[in-house]
Amino acid sequence: MSREYAERRIKEAIKKANGNATRARQQIIAWTMEDTKLLDALTRPHLNGIVAYNVERVMSGRSNTKEEPVPEKPPLGEDEFGIEILKAVAASDATIFGRESSGSPMAKRGRASKQHIDAIRQMASKSGVPPKKS
Repeated sequence: MSREYAERRIKEAIKKANGNATRARQQIIAWTMEDTKLLDALTRPHLNGIVAYNVERVMSGRSNTKEEPVPEKPPLGEDEFGIEILKAVAASDATIFGRESSGSPMAKRGRASKQHIDAIRQMASKSGVPPKKS
């Protein structure tokens, strides 16, 4: 019964949102705040995974992180906003849209040490393939 109930409510949300999936999702989330039966129907198949994840998170100590409040910046005036945009455009280290990396920036490749070069040559000599002459 609960799966049918959830599907019926989802269809109702899609119809109410005129086929817009984003609005339908938002409507369903809003309904789950009031309708525990709907929330139960949606989450029951995933409850084991949700609980397992949270138990592991607490056991590993990741739950001890405290969220620090983000300090609010005063709203920029019209002139200040334009200056901030110009600074971002002119910055040499500004990220280019679509080329952001989630990790830290990679360091430039340095020269290989003599020990490293000798080790590679030793491995190459044991492989039996003659080295290329350049």
